[in-house]
Amino acid sequence: MYEYKTEILKTGVNWFSDKADSKDVDQFNEFFNQQCTDGWELVTYSYMATAISVRGALLATFRRPK
Repeated sequence: MYEYKTEILKTGVNWFSDKADSKDVDQFNEFFNQQCTDGWELVTYSYMATAISVRGALLATFRRPK
């Protein structure tokens, strides 16, 4: 059995029209490394664009054994 959690990570740019910057990459690396330290494994992720196309977000789902 696993327990799951989902996190929303906001990006500084809309990745469909711009490129991610190093600040976004550093933020994601720090966040994902912390999740792994806490025993969470990344299961899936998806990009969510906003309606006004200013910023986007990643929806990331993690799991770990119960």
